[in-house]
Amino acid sequence: MATLGDIGVSAAINIFSAFIFFVVFAILRLQPFNDRVYFPKWYLKGLRTDPTSSGAVSKFVNLDYRSYLRFLNWMPDALRMPEPELIDHAGLDSAVYLRIYLTGVKIFVPIAFLVWAILVPVNFTNSTLELASKIANVTSSDIDKFSISNVPLRSQRFWGHVLVAYAITFWACYVLLKEYEKVALMRLQFLASEKRSPNQFTVLVRNVPPDPDESVSELVEHFFLVNHPNHYLTHQVVYNANKLATLVKKKKKLQNWLVYYNNKYSRDPSKRPFMKIAAEREKVANDPKSIMPAAFVSFKTRWGAAVCAQTQQSRDPTIWLTDWAPEPRDVYWENLAIPYVSLTVRKLIIGVAFFFLTFFFMIPIAFVQSLASLEGMEKAAPFLKPVVEKKFIKSVIQGFLPGIVLKLFLIFLPTILMIMSKFEGFISLSSLERRSASRYYLFNFVNVFLGSIIAGSAFEQLDSFIHQSPSEIPKTIGVAIPMKATFFITYIMVDGWAGIAGEILMLKPLIIYHLKNFFLVKTEKDREEAMDPGSLGFNTGEPRIQFYFLLGFVYATVTPAILPFIIIFFGLAYVVFRHQIINVYNQEYESAAAFWPDVHGRILTALVISQVLLMGLLSTKKAALSTPFLIALPVLTIWFHMFCKGRFESAFVKYPLQEAMMKDTLERAREPGINMKGYLQSSYIHPVFKASVDDDEYEEENSENWEKESVIVPTKRQSRRNTPVPSRVSGASSPSLPEAIQEHPKP
Repeated sequence: MATLGDIGVSAAINIFSAFIFFVVFAILRLQPFNDRVYFPKWYLKGLRTDPTSSGAVSKFVNLDYRSYLRFLNWMPDALRMPEPELIDHAGLDSAVYLRIYLTGVKIFVPIAFLVWAILVPVNFTNSTLELASKIANVTSSDIDKFSISNVPLRSQRFWGHVLVAYAITFWACYVLLKEYEKVALMRLQFLASEKRSPNQFTVLVRNVPPDPDESVSELVEHFFLVNHPNHYLTHQVVYNANKLATLVKKKKKLQNWLVYYNNKYSRDPSKRPFMKIAAEREKVANDPKSIMPAAFVSFKTRWGAAVCAQTQQSRDPTIWLTDWAPEPRDVYWENLAIPYVSLTVRKLIIGVAFFFLTFFFMIPIAFVQSLASLEGMEKAAPFLKPVVEKKFIKSVIQGFLPGIVLKLFLIFLPTILMIMSKFEGFISLSSLERRSASRYYLFNFVNVFLGSIIAGSAFEQLDSFIHQSPSEIPKTIGVAIPMKATFFITYIMVDGWAGIAGEILMLKPLIIYHLKNFFLVKTEKDREEAMDPGSLGFNTGEPRIQFYFLLGFVYATVTPAILPFIIIFFGLAYVVFRHQIINVYNQEYESAAAFWPDVHGRILTALVISQVLLMGLLSTKKAALSTPFLIALPVLTIWFHMFCKGRFESAFVKYPLQEAMMKDTLERAREPGINMKGYLQSSYIHPVFKASVDDDEYEEENSENWEKESVIVPTKRQSRRNTPVPSRVSGASSPSLPEAIQEHPKP
């Protein structure tokens, strides 16, 4: 069990690590040759030029010593941009994501003052643990003296914990109510002021019933001309082009490795993947089996799209299923090829797989955590006992090692969860990230929180739970919670302090950019592609934030000493990620903060968990008079969640017809002659068809270089005009895919 001295050593190590990260970042970001690594967003917007283009030495190395003296200036710079300007610059998703950190600060700063003013004196002014250590040889740490463990059984002081629990609940609900109201208003204002985009006019229709007399394209056109005669405009059927996408991706990878590509294909141009791509493209175009029973259907107005997306299209509720289409860059095209009827089976398979993943992950976590402890090391390697018993080494092992081991052990989990979400069949990147985030949160709760609290292996824990009544489980967990406060404090410092500081260094993108820049970059376009700005990573970032909400609520009334560490995390993370959003991250999609109901629900879930565990803990303390008064808290919190769900959630799942009509009317007044069909015609063409056309152009532009370096004369390539491609719109007058791309470029 870590002592106050061990926590001090851990704090010193993590603060020093964070400081080193900030200093190294400050030096690296000031060097002109790293400009594209630390400011890629401004390059993508065309608002920044490369300082190395002049070729002078000072353009590669910053020789101004005064700039190094202001190495922390990026912090106030990150806070200077107002929120409306931030929304214009980075989008509503990014701005609302930052509000999650602000919500944590708003909730826990007042709570910290409250519990330190009331509960810390109530807990600390007892001598229960001191007497227990003398009489029963019970081991405890200095931190435990600030916790509820130091309050004797049947004490009237537990009324203070009950009253503070009520105050925490009311304050948290008040803050969440205001935030939900604010975010809902921000979303509606954002949608009202948002520029015209294809997803505002388009719905995705799935499970189109088969018809022996009509193709899918003809059937879709006929259905919507009959049922939406005044608003239907055009459509694009969905193709299973996954194999073609794989070939295009492979070819792009080979083109990036220019040295490898030249050496290999200049000797034998027939091996170029161009012809394979052309053949596969022709196969997709001519094979009816490549056409899926789904289509993107576009309407003349937002109002028409809103009516279609939010109503049932057929008396049979299992066919002609419509929903809002994701924006084109948000579509996960690979999953559109999954038959709709198989989605239920896939969800069942993944549900079972996730259960076993969550449960059996306890085994390696418990094993590694036991080895990372002082007792575990001495047991596994007795010869290390003289070394680990030294004071500083002992402090490092108890105060730093368990947290860093747990963080390293979970490093591959987000990738596993994202693969599971993709298999489940979600058709947008935003929905994939939201599902992965919800599973990551549940995994953290079961393995990181409960798994770290309850001692023993997974099978011992399962046996313990099986032979207990459900009412005893909160008691079991509640008793263990105070004893694990020091572990979570060390974990917060490793993950929430040093980990957040390491985020800004961007070591991996830095190394990859310079490797690409040295070996692969030949043109300005290559240099842009070498940049890896990344994105927020909602599937990993949001569950991390939610874990700190859980720790804050649970330990606020149990071990208040943990709250300052959590507040530092929220404040530091807000500054760091605000800087990254302004200068680095290039968001892959814009969902207009559609994730906020999930965020709100998970915060309230953490609050309910803390209330139930506090009841279990107080019941073991023989607080028979005060404990029953906590029963009302979960009931009130669940009622509050239902109230917010009914009051605000519709703003995140439905688009008001009034808003749609208003925006359509304004647009017709401002642009009366707009060609909506031309605007929407190529918006939802599968990207690989566009990419393959672009690759043809790339081949033509570089063919002379190929022929000069080639020993064998290249074979004649098929003209892209003669290559069959899928039609954008059914009917004889519909343009072919290349013509649609050329005449109506992607907006």
